[in-house]
Amino acid sequence: MPRITSVTTRTGDQGDTSSGGGQRISKDSCRIAAYGTIDELNSSIGVAIATGLDPRLASLLARIQNELFEVGADLTTPRQSADRSAGPRTTNEYVQRLEDDQAALAEALPPLTNFVLPGGALGAAQLHLARTVCRRAERLVVALRRNEGLHGEALRYLNRLSDLLFIMARYENKQQETPEPVWRSDV
Repeated sequence: MPRITSVTTRTGDQGDTSSGGGQRISKDSCRIAAYGTIDELNSSIGVAIATGLDPRLASLLARIQNELFEVGADLTTPRQSADRSAGPRTTNEYVQRLEDDQAALAEALPPLTNFVLPGGALGAAQLHLARTVCRRAERLVVALRRNEGLHGEALRYLNRLSDLLFIMARYENKQQETPEPVWRSDV
C-alpha cells in the first residue's frame, strides 16, 4: 500500500500533473476530467453513507468506494503507456458484482409504474445525486475512450453503477418508509 508523506507536491502549480504512466498532462484533459469526476462520485457516495443509510446499502457502498478508487487509478494510466500493467485494472468481476447487487436489491422492490423523481428520504436523495455524478463520469469516460482509448472495464462498471445507485435510492426510500416522488404530467 502506498504511503503518502505530503499532500502538497507543488508539481502541479503550472496546470499540469503526472499521469499513471509518468507523463505530464494538462489538468483540463479528458483523462483528468474523467478520474476527477470519479473522485467526486466517491465523495458523493461518502455523503450518502454519512446520512445514515440502511446498513445493507452502507456496506455495499463501502466496497464500491474502494472499487471506485481503483477505477480512478485505472483511468490515470494512458493505454499507450510503456508500463501497461501499472496499477489496478477494472475487471469484468467488478461489473458482475454490481449486477448481482442490483438483482438482489431489486427483488425487495415493487415494480416501477411511473418515472421516479429524485428525492424522498435524505439518503435516497443523496443516492440520486450520486447517480447523476456517475452518469457524468460515464460520459467523460466515453470521451476519454474516443480520444485516447481505454483498458479495463471502467465504462461498463460506471454504467452498471448508475443503475445500482437508482435501485439503492428506491431501496432506501422503502426502508425509510418514505414514498417515492413520481413524475406527474398534470403538475
